[in-house]
Amino acid sequence: MEEFGRKYLYYSIISIVFLVFTTRLYQLQLIYREEFGRKSEENSIRTIAREPVRGYIYDRNGILVVDNGPSYTVTITPSEFDSESTPFLASILEVTPEFIHERVQKGNLYSRFVPVKIKRDLDFRTLAVIEEYRYQLPGIDYQIESKRYYATPARASHLLGYTKEISDRQLAEFGGAYRQGDVIGSTGIEASYERVLRGQKGYEFITVNAQGKTIGSFEDGKRDIRSEEGFDLYLALDSHVQAVAESSLTGKRGAVVAIDPTNGGIIALASKPDYDLSIFSGVTPPEVWNEMNSDTTHPLFNRATMTKYPPGSTYKIVLAAAALEEGIIDTNWTVNCSGEFRIGNKIHKDLHVHGPVAVIEAIKVSCNVFFYQLILKTGLEHWTNYGAEFGFGHRTGIDITEETSGILPSSDYFDTLYGKGKWTEGYLVNLAIGQGELGVSPLQMASYAMVLANKGRFYQPHAVDSVWNNRAKRADRVEHAERQLKISDHTWDLLREGMFHVVNSPGGTGRAARITDITVGGKTGTAQNPHGEDHAWFVGFAPFENARIAVAVLVENAGFGGTAAAPIGRRVMETYLKADSHKSRLQEEMKTVTARADL
Repeated sequence: MEEFGRKYLYYSIISIVFLVFTTRLYQLQLIYREEFGRKSEENSIRTIAREPVRGYIYDRNGILVVDNGPSYTVTITPSEFDSESTPFLASILEVTPEFIHERVQKGNLYSRFVPVKIKRDLDFRTLAVIEEYRYQLPGIDYQIESKRYYATPARASHLLGYTKEISDRQLAEFGGAYRQGDVIGSTGIEASYERVLRGQKGYEFITVNAQGKTIGSFEDGKRDIRSEEGFDLYLALDSHVQAVAESSLTGKRGAVVAIDPTNGGIIALASKPDYDLSIFSGVTPPEVWNEMNSDTTHPLFNRATMTKYPPGSTYKIVLAAAALEEGIIDTNWTVNCSGEFRIGNKIHKDLHVHGPVAVIEAIKVSCNVFFYQLILKTGLEHWTNYGAEFGFGHRTGIDITEETSGILPSSDYFDTLYGKGKWTEGYLVNLAIGQGELGVSPLQMASYAMVLANKGRFYQPHAVDSVWNNRAKRADRVEHAERQLKISDHTWDLLREGMFHVVNSPGGTGRAARITDITVGGKTGTAQNPHGEDHAWFVGFAPFENARIAVAVLVENAGFGGTAAAPIGRRVMETYLKADSHKSRLQEEMKTVTARADL
């Protein structure tokens, strides 16, 4: 019986083991066949990402501004890479072994079978060395990608922006849309239109053996996914006018913004000092990046959209608008300018003794005494409300990544800054002439000039007019906001009359902005600077009756707006309008020739 029991136990164990194996075989072959087959396929198929060509960028005349060129990027496939070759590879690429090790480790976290980008923008010498020693560098390959090239003399650094390799923070933010080593728009248009410009990655599938060695194309490439180019952008920018604006600021610190008053398109946006975008189109050496960040002139800072300087006398028109529209004054109200104005125990000076002046004359000669008295008559609340109506204290909504809202003081602002009941009317006098706590950007000032040109019509400033959809083969216009300021035509006519006299009448402060055969309206400003020389401002538009360009010019530490900023405004407007007139004549001539040919 005992022997029988042992045999029974023995056969029972064999039967159980057999049953377990049979059950497991049944699971693998039938129940989990699809799942494990897919895993097996994943282990034998390598996916190679193919980067799309980034969208091109054109100006308003169809001139190519941002181009693409070939760039070679070294990759490492972790599953094939021999870590013992790290020092040799590091010496070829002129990087540290630790850098390569870190990249490979990050790649392993994603997939050991997917190539990891190690260094981009290789020169041909380095590429030739890699090819020569390829047998000593298992898992090392290279991909052909594209990098940005800039095709015109215009830099437009702060408007166009640059691309750079995606950071760990951005990888976490954008999820699965990007991978380590991808390039992403970092500033300017490149950043704000990243999803449009980027395109869609393609994927090539190749088969590998158990050791990860490439065997060949998977299913003869039938499952490969082609990359799709990014969409192209057509800007409102005029690259020739942009180049002129930049050259006008050579050796200076400041900004020029020019806007198309018919739709808000940015004709030019220049900030100086600036930088060469090609520095960022490939690999930016750390020492170059550190040098740019430590430069005391701050070339990376966008003065056109981020400065918050007092606008000086250019802002007097806002106060005039508030007083006229609220019926506080009319054109007969005058002030006798003796060259100074006393409030309390403090005397505020004017540059000249103007005698009796009314509002239009006060705008023309920029009489400080007139506006000192006017703000006390008008009050802070009206001044603030009309400043907000013109758009100050708020971002314009321009379609690039950086913009300040500026500072528009109010009663609440002064209460917070100085304490409730601790500020008096004396604080308002500086605001009357665009000084004090008021802070604006050149972009806001160009929008201000646009509104004055349009008698109150505001169009959201924008760099991009349309996007070329290369899949649907159509141009999609980009929609932008617009609004009408709540100010009467009568008030607009008076304000504009004052701006006409600033440029076109004897004694006007902006006569340096005059253009032969084209009537200009404008206003100059000189903003006091406690840290050095005054800042020079000019805002204007032309032609006066049917404006096609509105402009704002800021020149830091340059003195008077009439002598330092107005000539730059004239040059920018003249360049655009005379080129525009030339094009119009050519178009009319072509129409005539075509009509004759049809006959």
